[in-house]
Amino acid sequence: MPEFNGFPEAALDFYDDLEMDNTKSFWEAHRQTYDTAVATPMKALTAALADEFGVAKVFRPYRDVRFAKDKTPYKTHQGAFVPMGPSTGYYVQIGAPGARVGVGFYEASGPRLASIREAITDTTRGGQLEEILAGLQAAGWELGGDKLKTAPRGYDADHPRIELLRHKSMTLGKDYGFEPVIHTADMLERVRADWREATPFVEWVLTYAKG
Repeated sequence: MPEFNGFPEAALDFYDDLEMDNTKSFWEAHRQTYDTAVATPMKALTAALADEFGVAKVFRPYRDVRFAKDKTPYKTHQGAFVPMGPSTGYYVQIGAPGARVGVGFYEASGPRLASIREAITDTTRGGQLEEILAGLQAAGWELGGDKLKTAPRGYDADHPRIELLRHKSMTLGKDYGFEPVIHTADMLERVRADWREATPFVEWVLTYAKG
């Protein structure tokens, strides 16, 4: 496996062009650019992080269009995910908008979501989550995820942590955009530091998401 030396400018240019011409003919004509500027650096990055965080799944570039209204065949970013539990773990991607890192859970079964909400309502466990999220948001992370428009059934709309209770998924993301560091080997240590920083959130989810 080659060393990670950053994502080249060609990776961003490739996705810029793909967004304009998302066709098999474009893809076939630029497949080598994808392999050298996108896939190889992403595999090198995740391989360098594997000893500490685990083996990543580098996602296929093809979209599943069987049931989608949008029939464009290719994803407009390249993502990689390190699973730590069901639908829970660490994430990194490169695309036309630049680089982004993330952590969290992107979906939860009924029992797991109920377990998470039970923990959120608890003064100690829910308070711990609030502290973790506040610290990470102060450090530049953005809280995201799918949310209900109203309080989940069985929960008081006046609960002090109702905004957290409304989450059906919960993620934290940090954008690097076009920062020069994404094109250098230093991006490896940025991703490592980010994932380490957000590990308390991942561990909280893994501890209290049961079922």
